[in-house]
Amino acid sequence: MGQLDWEAMSPDDQIELLMDQYGEEIKRLVYTYVKNHSTAEDMTQEIFLTVYMKLDSYAGKSSIKTWIYSIAINKCKDYLKSWHVRKMIVQENIKEILRPNRRGADYEMIDQLEREQIVDEVLKLSIPYREVILLYYYRHLSIKEVSDVLGISESAVKVRLHRGREKLKRPLELLERGEADG
Repeated sequence: MGQLDWEAMSPDDQIELLMDQYGEEIKRLVYTYVKNHSTAEDMTQEIFLTVYMKLDSYAGKSSIKTWIYSIAINKCKDYLKSWHVRKMIVQENIKEILRPNRRGADYEMIDQLEREQIVDEVLKLSIPYREVILLYYYRHLSIKEVSDVLGISESAVKVRLHRGREKLKRPLELLERGEADG
């Protein structure tokens, strides 16, 4: 696509061309952040709406693909940092943790009580420790994935995991011995 051809196109034609060229690629990129097909599709539409609205501000300092990628990544990070998403992640983890197993009623009841007590202790942690514990242990994300989701370095994730585990040690030891306050 030559520079003259691009400039001669209407914004509607430009966005249509960009969506044809990069739509699937951007949707796959978004999915790697949000891990949900429906959300990835919605966000991809939102990203291309933003691209359309900012087309006149594209300065050509980078390739159009790089420019679109940076818009997409920033939208994903904003989405993942939103209160709504963090609340959803916590709620999903709690539901998953409290889902009963199939070993029998007595074991099931004991396991559920233990899980609820552990979840209570995790939820008492401050947000920085709580979110890494939940993402790493309950969502089974890697250190790298937690880093990407939270927009912090991998070393920061490791430090928060270590400190979070340290903060949980005493309450969980008390729970094991049956000494926790009710």
